[in-house]
Amino acid sequence: MTRSLVPETVEQYIARVATKETPVQQKLRAETAQMAEAGMQIGADQGAFFALLIRSISAKKAIEIGTFTGYSALAVASALPEGGMLVACDVSEEWTAIGRKYWQEAGVAEKIDLRIGPAEGTLAKLLATDGPSSYDFAFIDADKPAYDAYYEACLKLVRPNGLIAIDNVLWSGKVADDSVHDASTDALRALNEKIARDSRVEAVLLTIGDGVMLVRVKG
Repeated sequence: MTRSLVPETVEQYIARVATKETPVQQKLRAETAQMAEAGMQIGADQGAFFALLIRSISAKKAIEIGTFTGYSALAVASALPEGGMLVACDVSEEWTAIGRKYWQEAGVAEKIDLRIGPAEGTLAKLLATDGPSSYDFAFIDADKPAYDAYYEACLKLVRPNGLIAIDNVLWSGKVADDSVHDASTDALRALNEKIARDSRVEAVLLTIGDGVMLVRVKG
């Protein structure tokens, strides 16, 4: 999977000029880079972007679907205020264990409620226990065929004027190639088109990383 559609020289320029990482974020990125699945990690620019969004909307409660080694959780939790909470959903104890030690080192572990198990079940429990419109921000970055289900669940959980960010919506450009039909590409293409017509939201598709659909939930 291509992490970004931006040329490498431009990526390097962005990293040098406009993207700041903490030492803990740098160490987590470096460890993840040694893994075969390293392409699943979001870019430092995305982490900085999500942190800015969190602060801009004064978010206190957030949801993440797909945590991997914990970089996005680290970025979001670091931007949340004292008493803020991120519910992080993933199915892998092994991958999230990498993130846990860096969350501790950064002093944000108490802001992250890691839920191991299928995300659809976790989201249903959150809706039952916390109620509708109880979260300010959600980030979706997990199994692509389930994106529509995650999107619908987040629409219930995120408050009016809250934000939902959905990763990999350009899928290395495959969504724009009508000859490509696999489960992930078709699911992403269908969701992009659905959101474009969805009167419940206002949305913009950004070319950051592998494509981020940024959605504002209407009141």
